[in-house]
Amino acid sequence: MTSTAKIQITRRDGKPGLPDSPVSFEATLSQRGLKLRSSEIETLQVNVGKLCNQACKHCHVDASPTRTEVIQRKTIDECLRVLQESKIATLDITGGAPELIPDFRYFVIEARKIGVKVMVRHNLTVMFEPGFEQLPEFFAENGVVIISSLPYFTDSQTDAQRGEGVFGKSIEALRRLNAVGYGIDENFELDLVYNPVGAFLPPEQSAIEADFKRELKSRYGISFNRLFTITNMPIARYLDWLRRSGNEKTYMNKLVNAFNGQTVEGLMCRNTLSVDWLGNLYDCDFNQMLEIPVAENAPRTIFEFSFEQFSDREIMTNSHCFGCTAGSGSSCGGTVTA
Repeated sequence: MTSTAKIQITRRDGKPGLPDSPVSFEATLSQRGLKLRSSEIETLQVNVGKLCNQACKHCHVDASPTRTEVIQRKTIDECLRVLQESKIATLDITGGAPELIPDFRYFVIEARKIGVKVMVRHNLTVMFEPGFEQLPEFFAENGVVIISSLPYFTDSQTDAQRGEGVFGKSIEALRRLNAVGYGIDENFELDLVYNPVGAFLPPEQSAIEADFKRELKSRYGISFNRLFTITNMPIARYLDWLRRSGNEKTYMNKLVNAFNGQTVEGLMCRNTLSVDWLGNLYDCDFNQMLEIPVAENAPRTIFEFSFEQFSDREIMTNSHCFGCTAGSGSSCGGTVTA
């Protein structure tokens, strides 16, 4: 198991990009006789850029309306080629706000023509930007699976994390999605994501899903399919907040003490390959933000992609990985253990 030296991981502002951990993640795996290697790639997760209409406090991408990093058509076409020529069955489009990139609709339409499942990580409020009012209809016409973050079913916690007025817009957006069948018709999947607002781990997923379904239905008449709980990753803006609030040590101790070896087999880095807006390849979106590339013996860009070379590869890890192995585990699809 390889750990990228902490001193190499710095942010644009020169601050350390990794949290201080009381123990090594690699040593923790080794002590338990665990290995973290990839299986066959099932999902291509493409981060199309850092441009977003929001600037959420917990965002591991550091996305905002002022960011200019946006994927180009040639990189999208290369991702489409890989999907066409490989066994990868799912395209997961994330950002930023993916809808803001010029070629978003092209990417979705062409991927659906290939026949792969397309998931979009949609922040709900982007449909209120000029020219994006018809997003619900576009999603439905193309059979897109929608995954949207909603910190809580009340305005105070949601607005505290995502910005003033976000909750109200999110509720209206969910109503619009329900109106075209999302969360109601079995063909239109609408999933929500819960991130804790604070320095603690998420609650048990099925319990809080039941709470969200009950409260959103009774308060606002909103339906959805599933709720995913995701542990806040101690990097980027969230790590900044942990340090400013004096919570870094406490939070990292919580993650380390909650390490669960049973999560390792189901970690998303084992069957997902992450692509950035330039076409560089990573084991996950978090490694992408830390600029920790895939192992040296694997192709480093989508332009050199080889399906066979990405099976049974070494996964690059460091202290932030405790975020995915704590408790029931965490991934872009929620918990990883029953």
